[in-house]
Amino acid sequence: MNRYHVSSSEGQYEKDSGEQVLANKLGIADADEIDDAELVLLEQLYQSVFEEHFPLGQLTVEMLKSWHHRWLGNIYEWAGQERTVNISKGGFMFAPSAQVPKLLNDFDVKYLARYTPCTEMSKEQLTEAIAITHVELILIHPFREGNGRLSRLLADVMAVQAGCKPLDYQSWEQNKTQYISAIHAGMSMDYEPMKHWVSEALRRD
Repeated sequence: MNRYHVSSSEGQYEKDSGEQVLANKLGIADADEIDDAELVLLEQLYQSVFEEHFPLGQLTVEMLKSWHHRWLGNIYEWAGQERTVNISKGGFMFAPSAQVPKLLNDFDVKYLARYTPCTEMSKEQLTEAIAITHVELILIHPFREGNGRLSRLLADVMAVQAGCKPLDYQSWEQNKTQYISAIHAGMSMDYEPMKHWVSEALRRD
């Protein structure tokens, strides 16, 4: 299980976890056990978002923080808060933590305000909207943990706003290297590779 490497004293791990599990309120040191706990809570968040309080209007960073806190608040002290440590994965550095507040503000104004709500979008417009917001949010990586899954939740909400079903991420899972390359292409604002993978996921509605 590849957990993020955190290059700061704030990156504390659970004792006896072999630096595989971040320090948590439940005292869980087993990676599979923490994954299971996160998954159960993520399913509860999905149910809440889609069945109880589905957002019909513009999506916001505050909403993303709220989702993150509702999802992981019972596990991690920092749930819903912008990260204050630098993190990398697979040798790729995400945005420096000092830049996260500004980048999230820009994300709110430049991307969420522009691309949501996704009502009355064509399939092509929706594909572009999801691809760009997904890449930009992943590159910011605003939280210590759970960024990829929260980004997928955002994509699913956008799809449902447009009258589609939530995305089928099977093609992303089966082509992880290409998916990661598509994220990296976004560093130079090339969103075409990610548009391909969003199109693949949307095609199965």
